[in-house]
Amino acid sequence: MGVLPDDLACFAVHVAARELDNAYRPALRELGLTYPQYMTMLVLWDRDPQTVKELGAALRFDSGTLSPLLKRLEAAGFVTRERSTTDERSVLVRLTTRGRKLEERGKDLVAKVFSTFHYGDRDAEHLHEEMRKLVAALDERAAEFGRGARG
Repeated sequence: MGVLPDDLACFAVHVAARELDNAYRPALRELGLTYPQYMTMLVLWDRDPQTVKELGAALRFDSGTLSPLLKRLEAAGFVTRERSTTDERSVLVRLTTRGRKLEERGKDLVAKVFSTFHYGDRDAEHLHEEMRKLVAALDERAAEFGRGARG
């Protein structure tokens, strides 16, 4: 008898990530955002403006993922991108008035969506801590193999 996907923690993480995306999709559609775009907006709502490099580090996105995402957010009128006046190698991402107004509708979305799972606060906190440990272990492994953490 071999190992089945349901026996593997990595499969459970994969399925949970996919199902979380599905759970968020209807609410995010109302905002006009994808999940990665929403995470980007959360970071900007917390601290605006940020450089593309800072955003990439906070979100753990490489430039190949972040650049097209920011172009779409800019086309939607939520952010602007402009060269820094102090360092022309840096690009600053700023919220527009429209992007700032979206915060009123979007800031509580995580709690709202998560509450539909009937998953207790303590369970959610425990899961979050375990996921942070997993990410740290994966970062450590990547560093050991000379790849460093993504981002």
